[in-house]
Amino acid sequence: MSPTTTPFSATPTDARRAVLQRRIRWIVAATITYNVLEAVIALAAGRAASSAALIGFGLDSIVEVLSAAAVAWQFAGPDPHRREKVALKVIAISFFALAAFVSVDALRSLLGAGGADHSSVGIALAAVSVVIMPAFSWFERRTGLELGSASAVSDSKQTLICSYLSAAVLLGLVANSVLGWAWADSVAALVIAVFAIREGLEAWRGDACKQPVSALISEGEEGGHCC
Repeated sequence: MSPTTTPFSATPTDARRAVLQRRIRWIVAATITYNVLEAVIALAAGRAASSAALIGFGLDSIVEVLSAAAVAWQFAGPDPHRREKVALKVIAISFFALAAFVSVDALRSLLGAGGADHSSVGIALAAVSVVIMPAFSWFERRTGLELGSASAVSDSKQTLICSYLSAAVLLGLVANSVLGWAWADSVAALVIAVFAIREGLEAWRGDACKQPVSALISEGEEGGHCC
């Protein structure tokens, strides 16, 4: 690979680092704002439709706010690197909480805790999240890799898992409305919970930036300075 295709192969200058840190603060602020709105709408729509999936989706949004807030706290200080370990622990706990919320909700649905009504608001919200959350995740991950921030990369993974959950909720709501398959999103959510536990363990150990070189090369990111 030529040097021109490895933009993260050198340590960022102080000026560049300041730009990246400011970018992280904007990303997490946008993530927190969106997830607060998402939580309010999802919980209200879930209660109206008696939808365990939507209520779980709203709780997941609260967990995502906690994760993003940990990164915001880290980069609000004069030396973000000194706060990284604490931020990673908070993010790891948020992953575990997400896995717990999703698992309990999915198992309740599978065991017949009650059928949900059709929710146009829930379907629209999940569809918007499927588009927005991966964009947030990609931007934060790319910035975190260049900056060398394990917490930012971990939070981007949290956001990506939330986008997977959005897709699962969307498919489940549509399948329930059209085909009557109330179990579809529950099965997908349990798979996502397994991934959340894995990512939580990585964040707890501080391994969030230890990514295969082949994966980075595929994005033109051979290198990175996390951890």
